[in-house]
Amino acid sequence: MIAAVAAFSLMDGLLKVLTARYPLLQVAVLRGATSLPFTVLPLLIAGRLRDLRPRRWRMHLLRGALYVITLVAFIYALRLLSLANAYAVFLSAPLIVAALSVPLLKERIDWRHWLAILVGLAGVLTMLRPTTAGLASLGVLAAFVGACAYALSAIAVRVLTRTDTTVSVVFWTIGLMTLLAAAIAAPGWVPIEPAHWKLLLALGLLAAIGQYLLTEAFRSAPPSIVAPFEYTSLLWAIGIDRVVWQVLPSARVCLGGGIVIASGLYLIWRERMRAAPTSAQLSWKWTAEKGRMSRRSLTVEAAARKQEEDSP
Repeated sequence: MIAAVAAFSLMDGLLKVLTARYPLLQVAVLRGATSLPFTVLPLLIAGRLRDLRPRRWRMHLLRGALYVITLVAFIYALRLLSLANAYAVFLSAPLIVAALSVPLLKERIDWRHWLAILVGLAGVLTMLRPTTAGLASLGVLAAFVGACAYALSAIAVRVLTRTDTTVSVVFWTIGLMTLLAAAIAAPGWVPIEPAHWKLLLALGLLAAIGQYLLTEAFRSAPPSIVAPFEYTSLLWAIGIDRVVWQVLPSARVCLGGGIVIASGLYLIWRERMRAAPTSAQLSWKWTAEKGRMSRRSLTVEAAARKQEEDSP
């Protein structure tokens, strides 16, 4: 899981490099287009292309649109913020998923969960506090908008997987996002510089490596053990920022990010303690869906579905 998070962090670092040269929507298109071949190729080799058949087009379209918002908002945040600052805010997404599951999915959570969610959102407000650096505040707000869009997307996937295969959800989300973003970005499309084709290849390879490692992580250990390592992305981001851009996160971002991470870890721990052996499978899926940020790979759902398929 640590290696998977490192691969995704490097991939986001490449996205940040590309934002300096290309429009936001075009970067989102490039992100999606480089992922699609690695999504389809394993199914093609296994002769399982039938698994891609969609059953609920409207929900797929909704999730594709939410993914456009998620990626564009996050990429915009990367343009204005350091990688670590953007991550610190975006890591609030699991808290928002937990909160939205109550009104949208009619799930019940106890007061301890609500307290952890409120404390985590207080950490977000700490990072959102306006400063003299207007652009930085705008970037933090964009990262939070992306986290909210991701949370709605995660809720949608929990509905979609009742009727559609996980690989279908992953493929059509990325595919529709790429098409929607491409249609909007087409008028202002900037030709790809020859030197950047290597970056795009690296983008796709890192996505594939991260997806494989993530799947193996959730296959090899319970999610309550694996999911907390998602938060090591902040450490990778700090390291990449320091080496590549020679910047470090501010004390305010470190404080707010620490509060968000502590709240998320508490939710994972509470979910582990609450889950009885007879409901371990449901708990696994709940935690897995919250554990991986879909802006990167959307493959934690694939890992969950694979686990379900392999179970006796």
